[in-house]
Amino acid sequence: MRRKLLTLAAALFAAVALQGCTSMKPEDFAGKEPRFRLEQFFPGRSTASGIFQDRFGNLRRSFQVDIRSTWDGTVLTLVEDFVYDDGETEQRIWKLTKLDENNWEGTTDDAIGKARGQSYGNAFRFAYDFNLKVGEGRWKVHFDDWMWLQPDGTVINRAYISKFGLEIGQATIVFRRVPASAAMEQTAPMLKAAQ
Repeated sequence: MRRKLLTLAAALFAAVALQGCTSMKPEDFAGKEPRFRLEQFFPGRSTASGIFQDRFGNLRRSFQVDIRSTWDGTVLTLVEDFVYDDGETEQRIWKLTKLDENNWEGTTDDAIGKARGQSYGNAFRFAYDFNLKVGEGRWKVHFDDWMWLQPDGTVINRAYISKFGLEIGQATIVFRRVPASAAMEQTAPMLKAAQ
């Protein structure tokens, strides 16, 4: 009986925590600087480091991401190569279409339907349903993804992940731009070897 009560309490706590997260709106950040424009931050190369914690705050996984992006004036394409701490690798390709000054929509293979994004001030919110790989299977989950551009040029990303309306975990990711000169230095040896 005590275990059932603890499980119920944890579920209620998660529901309250999730409700608190969703009360924040992108419009709350209108006018905040520096202005986060995805089409200016991502084109070229960037890297990210992240962790995933379960709903109890336990660290479950960490990962590194190498991102190559292009912008054609309407569509931002992000090719993300993940390397997890257990050695697993994964590639995800996002195509984000800018609809107007504040609104975006996106697609990727494991997303269910279209992702919806809103950009105001230094913040970007991205919400979508996703078939998340868990062990040998996949779970249908919802991502409430928030990004904030910092004055030093890094982007902090906090993603709240839920299933059946209950938060099951959070991901924290820090994105950094790779200067064009550094990206060229890393690419030059590969180009030379290919000649």
